Amino acid sequence: MKKPYKHITAQERDLIAFCKGEGLSNKKIAKKLGRSVSSIGREIKRNSFKGKRYVSIHAQAKAYKKKSQAGKRHPLKNKNVYAYVWEKLRCGWSPEQIAGRLKKKYPNDKTWHICHETIYHYIYSEANKDKNLWEYLRRKQKRRRKKLGRKSQRVRIPDRISIHARPIVIDKRKQIGHWEGDSIVGKGHTNGLHTEYERLASYTRMEKVKAINADETAKAFDKIFDPLPSKLKRSTTLDNGMEMTKHARLRNKGIKTFFADPYSAWQRGGNENANLWIRYYFPKGTDFSRISREEIKDVERELNNRPRKRLNFATPQEIFNKYLKGCS
Repeated sequence: MKKPYKHITAQERDLIAFCKGEGLSNKKIAKKLGRSVSSIGREIKRNSFKGKRYVSIHAQAKAYKKKSQAGKRHPLKNKNVYAYVWEKLRCGWSPEQIAGRLKKKYPNDKTWHICHETIYHYIYSEANKDKNLWEYLRRKQKRRRKKLGRKSQRVRIPDRISIHARPIVIDKRKQIGHWEGDSIVGKGHTNGLHTEYERLASYTRMEKVKAINADETAKAFDKIFDPLPSKLKRSTTLDNGMEMTKHARLRNKGIKTFFADPYSAWQRGGNENANLWIRYYFPKGTDFSRISREEIKDVERELNNRPRKRLNFATPQEIFNKYLKGCS
């Protein structure tokens, strides 16, 4: 049975240095110490002073330094991964998106693979406590807390069709062109955004509205859906706000409209999640009259070019473009 390997001790290093001074060969030193010749050779090669002379004190110090550094590594695995993580955190990517994209980008190179929990641990580690790295995360919070959504209004929406009448194919996310829509309210409820989220591709569109009302929202419908081919605009499931009362405008374009139940934002979960990401850039109280359309489109592009777990870490833009090309 093979004996377990034991590290060279300080006493053995003294004997090796003495024997080398006496001119003994590695083979004779190995026999004296009861070690293999290869072990003695490696020790002398690794820990010689300037690679030439073996001095026991220097060899011991060098070995101790190596031992103390063993197991230690870069907190984010290596410098390349560290640089990538920092770049994408600054772009607003989540740790899970970063980790997933790295595995997709370098499937056969594990030096690039990192667990998203490792990134979270780094962000919240004691060493980085004063850096406030949590501000790069979507919610920008030290601790999670329950978010309260916009209250549903008692509004009579003409020709309203419930989400419960929606075809099963929409629920299964197997067909492109089914959207979810809602409003993001700006400062003083005077302006905001209308947002639409495509369920299969996780693709987000948004348009600024000068007021949270039906006329402005109808104009946003036109800007979002008119440029799209018919196969990419089959239906949308909307919130129950008063600004949605002119949804017939969409039906005239061949887009079916459905409405979620009151106080049931989870029925439009993709859109709600997208709006949370948008709030990362435009927090509550944002005056959208001061925000240009170019800025809004920059945010839209950034969101659509982030990898998503449910898309196997492809981006919404990549998936949407694939279907868009199929329509041409």
